[in-house]
Order: sequence, then structure tokens, then C-alpha cells
Amino acid sequence: MSPNGSDRSPRRPMRRKLLQALTAGLVLATATGCTYKDFPRLGMPTPTTEEAPRILSLWQGSWAAALAVGVLVWGLIIWSAIFHRRSRTKVEVPPQTRYNMPIEALYTVVPIIIVSVLFYFTARDESKLLSLDKKPDVTVNVVGFQWSWCFNYIENVDGSTGDAKTDDNLSAVPDRYKKDFPDNAGGVYTCGTPGERNPQTNNPGPTLWLPEGKTVRFVLTSRDVIHSFWVVPFLMKQDVIPGHTNAFQVTPNKQGTFLGKCAELCGVDHSRMLFNVKVVSPERYEQHLKDLAKKGQTGYVPAGIEQTSHEKERESNIL
Repeated sequence: MSPNGSDRSPRRPMRRKLLQALTAGLVLATATGCTYKDFPRLGMPTPTTEEAPRILSLWQGSWAAALAVGVLVWGLIIWSAIFHRRSRTKVEVPPQTRYNMPIEALYTVVPIIIVSVLFYFTARDESKLLSLDKKPDVTVNVVGFQWSWCFNYIENVDGSTGDAKTDDNLSAVPDRYKKDFPDNAGGVYTCGTPGERNPQTNNPGPTLWLPEGKTVRFVLTSRDVIHSFWVVPFLMKQDVIPGHTNAFQVTPNKQGTFLGKCAELCGVDHSRMLFNVKVVSPERYEQHLKDLAKKGQTGYVPAGIEQTSHEKERESNIL
């Protein structure tokens, strides 16, 4: 008993303060309305597209939630270790708690709430990032193959004749993407090898050129196995699947040459499937396409494996 005759333990105020501090920390960590710039990037690259901050913000929110849960759990573990440690003078087993409905309800409901919140923000951002409602300014058919990349620029270029909408080499691309192709786009292309290097950075792989400030749609096709198209500072990647066409679009807002790679284990030389993305002014981009046409790289290289029958049926249902 305490000196005043009460059986209240002097540890209880300390426990109460510790719980209050943990609760306050959890609230501060989760309820502060901050933008992605207010948090550290924790190793993530600096965003270089208009869409990338949304991805970075989602990661930062997930990290903040994980940290808050971790602090709470660590705090409870430390609290239990300190205040419920075995007494040196007492050897009896302490009271055991079983079938405590409030506690069981708490550790069932709280994880459900956490997962639901993470699911909501992930679904919200995913639907926005994969939206193709806006007609692109530039369309690039990215062709993955063992062990490098080809890039078909779906553009009207002087010196190149043809029509991307009817070109046999682009037969693997579904009609719902072709409807946004420019009319009578003869196009140009570039293909790489693992041994190729960017002349400015000396980084391995072919170089994809993009215009700054323009909405670029990537239409992803494969010639053989599953690859994954990942431009590191875009913070966005998507699988390149044979017989199934994926697409997404971004708006580059920073000039420079950035690294890209295959993010899907695709075979023995997967690590060599590197490429570069060079973001330049729209004028320099147009000049690059003309330079490709002068080199004779006109038309399109084969996009990849034809769609499977069930994939064609799925596409028809979407249309």
C-alpha cells in the first residue's frame, strides 16, 4: 500500500502518461496535412514528371503509417518490459487475462482500418495514374525483347510515309490505342543492344527521346517473355506482357538523361536490359525524329506477339 493508505500503485500515473504520449505521437504522425515535399524521400529519386509526386506521396504516406504503427508497438513492448517485469521478491505467476472482448475487438478492427485506408489511397492514385482519358501529345510503342528495347515513335515525320493505324508491324496494338494515333503517321524507330551506350552519360542501353511538357503515352508490347518498363525517376513502371498490351502516360517536366531498366526477371541477361530516357525541348525532340528519318530508320519495327483470343475478347468488351 502507498503511504497515504491507498492501494493505488505509484506506477499508474507513469503508465497513463506513457500511453498519452504514444497516442499523441500517433495522432501527430497521421493527422498532419503535409505534402510530399515536407517529408524526406528516403532514397526515392527526385520526381521528373507531373505524375511522379502522386506516387512519391503515396509511398511517404505508407511509410508514415508504418512508422506510427511501429512506434506504438515498440512503445507497448517497452512499456510491458519495464512495468510488467518479474518482481525479485515475488515468484508467483501474475494474473492472466483471457477472452478480453474489448482488446480482441481492438486488435481486429485496427488492422482492418489500416488496410482499408491504405487500399483507398492506393486505388484512388492507381486509377488516376492509369487513366488514359486525356489524348496524348506523343505516343511511343515500347517493344521489349531479350535483351534490349525498341522504340516506335508514332509520329508524322518528314521523309516517312505510311499509316500507324494500319501498319502490319503494329498489329499487336489494340484498336482502342490506335484510335488516338495521328492520321497517316509514317513514324520512325530506334532499336538498341545491351552493348550500346548513351554518348553523353556513357550509360548502357538505347536512348528514348521525349519532349518536355508534353503528355507521352507509352504503349507496351513484348516479342517474347514478360518484361517490365521502368524509368527510375518517373517512379512508374508497368509490365510488358506478350499477347497483352499495357499503356500509361506521363508528362515529363524536367530535362535531362535518366536511367531506365527492366524490372521483371526475364532470363539470363535480364540485368543487361537497360536503357536511357533523354528529355529535351519539343523543338529538339522534333529534330531528333527528323534525324532518325534521315538515317533511314523510318516506319515501325514489329511490336510483338499478337493478342491472345481471350485478350481480344476482353478488348472488344472494353470498346
